[in-house]
Amino acid sequence: MFKIKVERTVNKPIDEVFEAISDHASYGLFKAVGTAKLLTKGDDERNGVGALRTIQTGPVKFWERITAFERPTHMQYKIEKARPVKVDHRKGSIDLKDLGDGTTQVTWISEGRLVIPLPLIGRLLDRKMQKQGTVGFSSILKSIESR
Repeated sequence: MFKIKVERTVNKPIDEVFEAISDHASYGLFKAVGTAKLLTKGDDERNGVGALRTIQTGPVKFWERITAFERPTHMQYKIEKARPVKVDHRKGSIDLKDLGDGTTQVTWISEGRLVIPLPLIGRLLDRKMQKQGTVGFSSILKSIESR
């Protein structure tokens, strides 16, 4: 099982951070992401609840559904499909807290496991996913801060 948790204080106002994290179009600007596309708009907001997006990072492509969207403090998502590997995604959440001085505390969590028929290989790939996910999420937050 992979458990990714990245906590970072971003030197930007909460609205700006939330917009960058929730807007699929901005993901293509992040070094950790190759491409991102919105396949289905959200029910009330373009990138809100119900939105389905694809995110390509290296050889892996994820289909993510937005399941909670509370501007500007909370967002949840679920990986519904991935290629070339299968993912049993159990939790995806991003929580933001306005620290009152123009900075934002971000906590980004993703948990699940890669579905691999060989348990030993699966555990090794979960560890790799955890490491790469941590680096990727940190890179995205650092990129938001440097804009």
